[in-house]
Amino acid sequence: MPLSKCRECGGEVSDQARSCPHCGAPFPANPVWSGSGFEYKSARTYLGYPLLHISFGRDRYGKRRVAKGIVAIGQFAFGLVTVAQFGVGVIFGFGQFVLGIIVLAQFAVGFVAVGQFAGGYLVIGQMVLAYYGLAQVGFAHFLWSPKRHDPEAMKFFLSCWDYLKNLLK
Repeated sequence: MPLSKCRECGGEVSDQARSCPHCGAPFPANPVWSGSGFEYKSARTYLGYPLLHISFGRDRYGKRRVAKGIVAIGQFAFGLVTVAQFGVGVIFGFGQFVLGIIVLAQFAVGFVAVGQFAGGYLVIGQMVLAYYGLAQVGFAHFLWSPKRHDPEAMKFFLSCWDYLKNLLK
């Protein structure tokens, strides 16, 4: 393996090195490295946040890119509306591990949460921790599941369903 100089500290490194053993710079043999992945920020902003921020990968220092915007899309994201693997969607979130008011995720925590594993006030999922829960298995003040038929929970979920039907008319 040929040796070259690290672009950051000037130390000798292999041209195949993923990081400099002296200073930790990512891909030190590359004369210029701007990171990996993708990043887009809309020119329009609101309260200092871009209306749309899409971000994946790592920046030039090797740190994870985090999408932060009104609408945030990325592996890691924070926004009013978020689509992420790991995210906080203040109003709405969709992804794998998400926290927000209304959440649809594999692991969901929110006021209204739908997910395989979900927690919150009104929760639907396979396994839930909720005040009102509709689940395969769960803990809830009012729970409707195959083994627990709480009439208060069923009445509540039917009223929610009626509200949604009327809203969509």
